[in-house]
Amino acid sequence: MAALRWLTPRRRSATARSVLAGEASAEAARKTTEGSAAEPAAGGEPAFPVPGDTRAAAFFDLDNTVMQGAALFHYGRGLYKRKFFETGDLLKFAWQQTWFRLAGFEDPDHMQDVRESALSIVKGHRVAELMSIGEEIYDEYMAERIWPGTRALAQAHLDAGQRVWLVTAAPVEIATVIARRLGLTGALGTVAESVDGVYTGKLVGEPLHGPAKAEAVRALAAAQHLDLTRCAAYSDSHNDIPMLSLVGHPYAINPDSKLRKHARTLDWRLRDYRTGRKAAKVGIPAAAGVGAVAGGTAAAIALHRKRR
Repeated sequence: MAALRWLTPRRRSATARSVLAGEASAEAARKTTEGSAAEPAAGGEPAFPVPGDTRAAAFFDLDNTVMQGAALFHYGRGLYKRKFFETGDLLKFAWQQTWFRLAGFEDPDHMQDVRESALSIVKGHRVAELMSIGEEIYDEYMAERIWPGTRALAQAHLDAGQRVWLVTAAPVEIATVIARRLGLTGALGTVAESVDGVYTGKLVGEPLHGPAKAEAVRALAAAQHLDLTRCAAYSDSHNDIPMLSLVGHPYAINPDSKLRKHARTLDWRLRDYRTGRKAAKVGIPAAAGVGAVAGGTAAAIALHRKRR
C-alpha cells in the first residue's frame, strides 16, 4: 500500500517550497518556448505515441535517463576549465559524480551539496554569460553521453507532433541548452534567482527534485492544457515516482533497484540501455528498441574513450 501513496492528492508529498520551485520552473519553461510548439509530423502510425494528439506530451528526466552521469558535474568541469573555481571545488564535484555512477541513483544530500557549491560559484555572473558557456560545455562533455535509446524515445514523441520536455534538478539554463541541442521543446529545471540578469546566489523555492518535479509537470500541463492521462514520463530514479505517477504512460529507464521493483509492481514499462538488455515490457516504438542496443554499445565506447 505504501507504493500507492504517490497516487493520492499532491499536497500530501509536496511542500510549499516544492510547489514554488515547480511553478517557477514551469513559468521559466513557458516563457522560453512560447510560440514554438512542434509541428505535427506526417508519416507512420505507431500505437504509441498517438500521432497528432496535441494534448499529450512527454517528460524526460535528464541524469542517467537521457544522459550518462550528472549534468551539473559535467557543467562544473567546464566551469573549472574556465577558472571559475579552484581544484578543491572540482574534487567535490568529482566525488559526487563517482558516487552517482557507483550507486546508480541520486542522493538528495549529495545533490544538495553540489548545488550549493554551484550557486556560490555563479553568484555575481550574468545569466547570458553562463548560457553561452553552457553551449560550449555541451559540446565538450555532454554530447557524447546522450543515450541513443532514450533519444529515440523522445524523437518518437516529436514525430507524433507532441511536445517533449526535460525535467531535471539541474539548473534550468543548463537544461534548456541540452533540450535545444537535442531538438526538444524545452526544459523544466531548478530556477536560480537573478536580478537584472545577474545571479544572486539563491534559489527560487528549492531544487527541482522529487515532488517538486511533479509540481512543475502539473503546472506546465495546466498552462498548456495537456491531459496528463495521455502524457508519458521517463526516469531512472525512484525519486521521480511522484512525476511518473502523474501520467498515464510511465516508463522506467535504466532504473535503480527501487524504481525497478515499483515499476514491476504497477506493471510500468521498463527499458535498460546500460547493457543493451531488452525491455521487460513491449509497446514502445520500434525505433527505441533499436536504440536500446545502440545505446548500450555507445555507452561502452564512450566509457572506454574516457578511461583510455
